[in-house]
Amino acid sequence: MADDRKSPEARQQMTDLEKVRHSCAHVLATAILRIWPEAQFAAGPPVENGFYYDLEMDHHIAPADFGLIETEMKKVVKANEPFERIVVSREEAVRLAKEGRLGALGPRTEPSKFKMDILQGIPEGEEISLYRNGDFTDLCAGPHVLRTGNIGAFKLTSIASAYYKGDSNNPQLQRVYGTAFKTRAELEQYFNQIEEAKKRDHRKLGRELELFEIDDEVGPGLVLWKPKGAIIRKELQTFISEELRHQGYTEVFTPHIGKLALYRTSGHYPYYRDSQFPPLIEAATLTELAAEGCSCAELSNRLKTGDVDGYLLKPMNCPMHIKIYASSLHSYRDLPIRLAEFGTVYRWEQSGELGGMTRVRGFTQDDAHIFCTEEQVLPEIQGCLQLVLKVLGTLGLSEYRVRIGLRDVDSAKYVGSPEQWERAEDALRQSAKTLGVPYSEEPGEAAFYGPKIDFIVKDVIGRDWQLGTVQVDYNLPERFGLTYVAPDNTARRPVMIHRAPFGSLERFCGVLIEHFAGSFPVWLTPEQARVLPISDKHVEYARSVLNRLLEGQIRATIDESSDKIGAKIRLAQLQKVSYMLVLGAREEEAGKIAVRSRKNGDEGAFSVSDFVERIQKEIKERQRD
Repeated sequence: MADDRKSPEARQQMTDLEKVRHSCAHVLATAILRIWPEAQFAAGPPVENGFYYDLEMDHHIAPADFGLIETEMKKVVKANEPFERIVVSREEAVRLAKEGRLGALGPRTEPSKFKMDILQGIPEGEEISLYRNGDFTDLCAGPHVLRTGNIGAFKLTSIASAYYKGDSNNPQLQRVYGTAFKTRAELEQYFNQIEEAKKRDHRKLGRELELFEIDDEVGPGLVLWKPKGAIIRKELQTFISEELRHQGYTEVFTPHIGKLALYRTSGHYPYYRDSQFPPLIEAATLTELAAEGCSCAELSNRLKTGDVDGYLLKPMNCPMHIKIYASSLHSYRDLPIRLAEFGTVYRWEQSGELGGMTRVRGFTQDDAHIFCTEEQVLPEIQGCLQLVLKVLGTLGLSEYRVRIGLRDVDSAKYVGSPEQWERAEDALRQSAKTLGVPYSEEPGEAAFYGPKIDFIVKDVIGRDWQLGTVQVDYNLPERFGLTYVAPDNTARRPVMIHRAPFGSLERFCGVLIEHFAGSFPVWLTPEQARVLPISDKHVEYARSVLNRLLEGQIRATIDESSDKIGAKIRLAQLQKVSYMLVLGAREEEAGKIAVRSRKNGDEGAFSVSDFVERIQKEIKERQRD
């Protein structure tokens, strides 16, 4: 249970499924107490994929205990006990906690110590409520389903340890996780999805298909793109580059490191200091500071204030694109100016948050920044959104929702005037309406310098991923003093738009590996065709076929091993090769190839020319399997 507790009003916003899961947490506690009556319970909320309850007792629960606990839970559900809400005074709640009755089946010799502590955190004047089902009574704000029989299907999933309230100075508790759904079919579908996700795990497939490597000696969170993975990355870059040229973007290149002063001006430092690599300071400066007896804390303060300068591994591309814009004078006739870059940036993610390619410390963004007039904002945003839709449509990511990230008006973390924010947020709302899909507005999800539109994409097994993003920014042009010459010869401030259809190439590729389960469309597949001679007699003909494919710009190889043809086909299928071209005496005599596709199996005999024409068409049109 975190200290930033939800208000009673926020708790009442639970979805129906969250109510089921919250109620199932109470059933879990009831069952555990029937088996181990001494258990002391802390908090048991619903979470994204289920629920948990934190508890303390001598017995260490193990997965082997889950069957026993679930049996008791089923009895509670079958009893169809009502969830009864009871409002009590603070004094009454304290008395019950002292008697050990909260989070318990009745009075106990030991007080309900965690419930007592939670009570102390409830503000004066806030209503205090209990929930009772059968003999179990808990301190709880609710809400719940009407009866235990409404819970449906459930299953315990794992056990972990957690510090009370997430504080390492507090006791370490046992955390029992579970999930619940309204129906058995939904529960089974959820676990089927988990099993499918394991098969599609990009870390597993990336290793098996030799796409990428993360080596501890290189550094956690730093991706090494292997040759096959580099092909996928390059094809994606070529795809987006073609679209950028159509939309009038120009490509730029910027260094991987910049002066700290640049990021002070932009606000990225020190605002995002905790998520950046430490500044780099010249050796001579460090020597001077050491001679002065400068402490680490003092050095940190001097870096923050600018009394000491240094360099920073680039956490964002936008300040450097701003400097490119600022390096020349611009008229309103020049605008919009669209600068694009596959720019690599660096963020200091905590070790426990790193995960394959989807959470890394160095990543390349398909980044672009548009500098435009106020009147051009709406059509430019719409152009950015159309680019995102083109990317998603080409890759078959057709299920998505749109989220507009707004500022939290009660937070001080945002920069810029309220008037600028209102104009930017209104421009995004108008643009989102043109997409013809439902969108949600989420306060607090904006970047510190401006609101944004995010595309939340559902993959083939139903998981959500945040991919393309578009942001409007009135703030950075102000901070850097950017101008253009208006028709009346006055200097005016441009508006800046940030956009990245892929987000980061690392994360996007990780998502695609899992979405396609490694079986990429032909245009993305590292190895588009493999020539498989049945025996050594046909190797020369196979080599001539390979040369025809290579001349046609097809990514092809040949398997000249002594393995039998069945083993060669199995290996090619395991390695997700798009087409297997089998060559034996019959094919060589007829000057043809027997084509097997990864998707459809045996597709019959083709002339080499016909096959090359077919696969070239698939590649050029970026067809999906």
